[in-house]
Amino acid sequence: MKILITGGCGFLGSNLSAAALERDAEVMVFDNLSRTGSTQNLEWLRGRGNFTHVHGDIRNFNDVTRTIRGFRPDAVFHVAGQVAMTTSIANPRMDFEVNAMGSLNVLEAVRDHAPDAALLYSSSNKVYGDLEYIDYQETETRYVDPAHPQGLDESTPLEFQSPYGCSKGSADQYMQDFARVYGVKTLVFRHSSMYGSRQFGSFDQGWIAWFCSQAVKAGQGLLDKPFTIAGNGKQVRDVLEARDMARLYFAGLEHIERARGQVLNVGGGMDNSLSLLELFALLEELTGTQLHYEKLAPRFSDQRIFVADLAKTKALLDWEPQVAAREGIGDAVAWARQSLMANR
Repeated sequence: MKILITGGCGFLGSNLSAAALERDAEVMVFDNLSRTGSTQNLEWLRGRGNFTHVHGDIRNFNDVTRTIRGFRPDAVFHVAGQVAMTTSIANPRMDFEVNAMGSLNVLEAVRDHAPDAALLYSSSNKVYGDLEYIDYQETETRYVDPAHPQGLDESTPLEFQSPYGCSKGSADQYMQDFARVYGVKTLVFRHSSMYGSRQFGSFDQGWIAWFCSQAVKAGQGLLDKPFTIAGNGKQVRDVLEARDMARLYFAGLEHIERARGQVLNVGGGMDNSLSLLELFALLEELTGTQLHYEKLAPRFSDQRIFVADLAKTKALLDWEPQVAAREGIGDAVAWARQSLMANR
């Protein structure tokens, strides 16, 4: 099997690339190496098997077309993207060009040069907006949504808010429409939060990796002041570990004929949901270090709670998460320690 992975040196992409290599696939990684950590991930991949790296930009139609026309993949995992809402607000044109136009470039090239390929796309729960119409309840450590005990399903109304929500939502809709109009075998994953090894988190993206790194630094006396959080810390996400994420994509590939043209809400599910406060309590337990933080104003369009109802995903793909949040966060702390030591 020949698999093309756009953004293949990022967090999602490098884990998918490694999983594809473990399955003896012929892997081509398309990445411009612009994100922090992508060069390190590329070097890590080079030690794991035979693959090809193409230095290209998803915004450049010629780069994308030349790659797909030459490689003629059996499957495309399209996970390249601009991933931070704050960046989208600061530079909406770049955000649109990467997420919306870049995805259209991939769709057009697949339609013209690899029409039988499966195309799996990494969308976002942000296509649902801030969800402020939900009747939340507030507990000591988290927000809860009593009307949706298993989370939100794919019938949740779309509401594109923020440039990031608009660009990801546009690509999400184009994926579905190319399946309807042109027969492209697309599958859209509307992701909640993902985490795991090879993730170089920052304050505005990759929140679990970021807070794991802050906890490790605090434990080693490397933080000279408290870190900050946006909001009151009771915001909730269901978290999906990288190994489960990789299994998800290959389950989607295996079942593409029955799942083609569909959209799926995916995450760790209610059993793997965490608020920031609950994550901090777990990190304090795992590191033996008390965490000190300061609260800032909530971020624009930040959802107070999003948990994916996994019923449709389980039914279509015969998949469900296997890595419990406690185990996964423990591994993420170990990765943060390893990464910190490697960069000291």
